[in-house]
Amino acid sequence: MDRLADKTAIITGGAGGIGAGAARLFAAEGANVLIVDLSEDALERTVRDIGSNRVSYCIADVTQADDNERMFATAEERYGGVDAFLANAGIEGAVAPIVETREEDFDRVIAVNVKGVWLGIKYAIPAMAKRGGGSIVVTSSVAGLSGTPGIAPYGTSKHAVIGLMRAAARECAPMNIRVNTVNPSPVETRMMRSLEAGMSPDDPEAARERIRGTVPLGRYAEPEDIAKVMLFLASDDAAFVTGSIYKADGGASAY
Repeated sequence: MDRLADKTAIITGGAGGIGAGAARLFAAEGANVLIVDLSEDALERTVRDIGSNRVSYCIADVTQADDNERMFATAEERYGGVDAFLANAGIEGAVAPIVETREEDFDRVIAVNVKGVWLGIKYAIPAMAKRGGGSIVVTSSVAGLSGTPGIAPYGTSKHAVIGLMRAAARECAPMNIRVNTVNPSPVETRMMRSLEAGMSPDDPEAARERIRGTVPLGRYAEPEDIAKVMLFLASDDAAFVTGSIYKADGGASAY
């Protein structure tokens, strides 16, 4: 239980869902963890629920450069440096066809899901270079691997971060910084409850069953299922892995 011993990780979107699951697992594996999110109440609750003195929090908006710079400075001040960065913060946006999607909704999804990842990587690189390397793990989605009718802004954002990951992997390799994406299928999180309600307002459970039916393994992922893939990519076990897409989707993209 020490695959991340003496390492420090920053996890954006860390107050719930996949981010909280990763924080719990990373701390159990010996890492110091700084979770980042917008809500102090949610962050405090997550730290309390995890119950580890290895986990602390930082309130930040990933769309703001100053906030990204500050969260890396905070990790360096508290823990001495940064070895892993999980660019996990994301929003789903509204469920609507393209012609009914508002420009401001599109812009908000892109700001959080793409610009937020880009800014995080921008500040992760110099922090990790000081440590002689590190691992950046970007949360993409199976929505980044195919067409996504009804959630075009979200799907667009998840395609975009794959391109960003590949560019960063090539740029960062000489610094021994690895960059990969994890592409989950639907996960048991608040985001999926929101999407189910948007897809079928009168019967969200019907939407859930339709989505579940697209997963050959027959279920939604648990946050811990995704966190375990992130753990591998953040650890030294993945020392020769960069520029890759890791699908944790129960076979949903096996077509």
